[in-house]
Amino acid sequence: MVGAVFLSEGIQKFLFPVVRGAGRFEKIGLPSPNMLGAFVGGFEIACGALLLLGLLTRLASIPLIVIMVVAMATTKSEVLATEGFWALLHGSRTDWAMLLGSIFLLLKGGGRWSFDRQMMEQQSVNSLS
Repeated sequence: MVGAVFLSEGIQKFLFPVVRGAGRFEKIGLPSPNMLGAFVGGFEIACGALLLLGLLTRLASIPLIVIMVVAMATTKSEVLATEGFWALLHGSRTDWAMLLGSIFLLLKGGGRWSFDRQMMEQQSVNSLS
């Protein structure tokens, strides 16, 4: 789920740059919005795809954690200031799910059918031979 959402969001930063990419980054006051939109979108696509494959899962989750922390800090602080704590929690529920899902993947790694697991099992078999 985490990989699919990040992959989709990354693609949308290129398909709809005014509302999802550079335009959004400019609106919230981030520097170099055109470069930043492409940079973040590229990482979301690459890391999201890696998570879907279960390849380099722990490594791929690190930039996604950073992206979510920055996204929450830059987009949700105004909600907290103007609408309060409960509005912040409601408006950031997807952000929390993506952040905590990414942290889980960093800690646990890929699952049973991941390429990471298959490569680890293959190394184990090769070391026994």
